[in-house]
Amino acid sequence: MALDGCGLFCKYILIIFNIIFAVVGFAFLGLGLWLRFSDNTRAIFHVEEFSSSAFVMGVTVLIALGAVMLFVVMFGDYGACNEKRCALQVFSALLAILATLVVVIGVLANIKSDEVGLRFAELYASLYALYVANQDPGIAITLTFIHNTLHCCGVTGFPIMELVKHTCPEPDGFFEYIKMDSCSGVIAGVFIGKAPMMTGIFVGTGVLLMTAMVCAIVLLNQLKNTHQERTVYYSNVY
Repeated sequence: MALDGCGLFCKYILIIFNIIFAVVGFAFLGLGLWLRFSDNTRAIFHVEEFSSSAFVMGVTVLIALGAVMLFVVMFGDYGACNEKRCALQVFSALLAILATLVVVIGVLANIKSDEVGLRFAELYASLYALYVANQDPGIAITLTFIHNTLHCCGVTGFPIMELVKHTCPEPDGFFEYIKMDSCSGVIAGVFIGKAPMMTGIFVGTGVLLMTAMVCAIVLLNQLKNTHQERTVYYSNVY
């Protein structure tokens, strides 16, 4: 028995899901490794005073998260494309663990939103100081992305005084030529003032992971039924 419509749908959903998951995983791992081994940032990891800084912790999380995502994708793609039950079983178990962790992290981030906001603001300040010291073009791209996404400008918010004003967004009005929001304050405010929304994002991600897990289980069951029917067929023939 071949896969029916539901099984084929779940198979292709899993393939698309794993492609997206792989792209994000490669992005996280690549960014983390670049920040870890770049000539301009490598020295930070050898300074004992910075060993527990938000920057070092953030880079470590990026590398670990990217590696875990690619590890999960390896089982998911192999299991879905080749219709291997063992790989799909491992993939389903890993997705269940990831979904649980994501939801738990979202709830904890909501409960400790003040601390999380300050940590991310500290991470931004570390990137800012690194760029001012080294003028690394890669960090400039990262700062430009942050500034344009949050519509803020540096640590002061005064474009005229800012050392990174070329990475700041275009002002929306006359007054923003003089004063914009500082990014450290905006980043802390996003986590402190919009903690429920951030929790919703984490929970939504967990739901997506659970949806992929359900598709994997549906595909797994259909493959199991196919195997059983083939076994019965060949036993009757021979």
